Amino acid sequence: MKMTAAVLEQCGQPLQLIELDIPPLQRGQVLVKIAYSAICRSQLMEIGGHRGPDKWLPHLLGHEASGTVVDVGADVTKVATGDDVILTWIKSSGIEADTPQYRHNQKTINAGPITTFSTYSIVSENRVVPKPNQLDMDVAVLFGCALATGSGMVLNELRPEATDSVIVLGLGGIGMSAVLALLATGVRQILAIDTDSQKVELASSLGATAIHYESEESVLAAVSDYLPDGADFCIEAAGSTRTIELGFSLIKARSGALLFASHPPAGQHISIDPHQLITGKKISGSWGGGIAPDIDIPKLAQLFTEAEIPLATLMADKFSLREINVAIDLFTEGKLLRPILLPNSS
Repeated sequence: MKMTAAVLEQCGQPLQLIELDIPPLQRGQVLVKIAYSAICRSQLMEIGGHRGPDKWLPHLLGHEASGTVVDVGADVTKVATGDDVILTWIKSSGIEADTPQYRHNQKTINAGPITTFSTYSIVSENRVVPKPNQLDMDVAVLFGCALATGSGMVLNELRPEATDSVIVLGLGGIGMSAVLALLATGVRQILAIDTDSQKVELASSLGATAIHYESEESVLAAVSDYLPDGADFCIEAAGSTRTIELGFSLIKARSGALLFASHPPAGQHISIDPHQLITGKKISGSWGGGIAPDIDIPKLAQLFTEAEIPLATLMADKFSLREINVAIDLFTEGKLLRPILLPNSS
């Protein structure tokens, strides 16, 4: 049995589409036919070499998908052949299986416990979650990373009250997911900020107060008009040290909290006034929104279904696997909200 995969052979270069033999499954491994995969900003960091030296080249990529189980290795009990599943980089229950290795032209192609830029994928059991029945396969892909992380930041970590004010800085997949979670839980004062006018318009159409980021000064002035004392919370998902610093300046002086999930390039550092920490401001980072996938994904599916939140707004841009480099380029340029791959489409 064979699969087609997009392989990173050299950082900063386009991915190469390669046909690979699928090796026999080992203990704890699950073979999944990929229906949908999403491209995350952290994948852009890997492709661009912005996480430091990559010792695993050449290797497969992708860490969120939906699909159907084709086969399972020894001792897998969580899913069975024919099950529809969500693949997520966030560890869940099950076996932490050995990572698969593929061969191409006498060369080893590495892979992690989850990869998804391919027609099929061998995934560790603890990166697989049964798909909730109420989710269509296309929307389900979002629960593998963006929606889980953005929603988890709201529901698991910040836990705002309806009367709290929340700024979302950066309206990519994670930021827009945070906006949707805030709307679903009834938070009334949501300020959504981005440099992209289309993303700002989308946030406004969903019910947030949207601010176009033209400059740091314009953002400071606009937020001050709405929140003279600053926000109770800020979720930063724009991906730079400067926006983390900006977000910290937008929260209340003695009680505000900033939570960030962005990925600035390796070696960059933030600079904040220590006195503001002493006097009560808080800053912390989020690892996947504190999500426990087996427990939280069904809860999130139920929340968004009951609140009638239009999750499909996050996935307007779809590409075949052969178009992956086009999708990556457009995403890098900030022209897409969340590129969605259909690896098995023609």
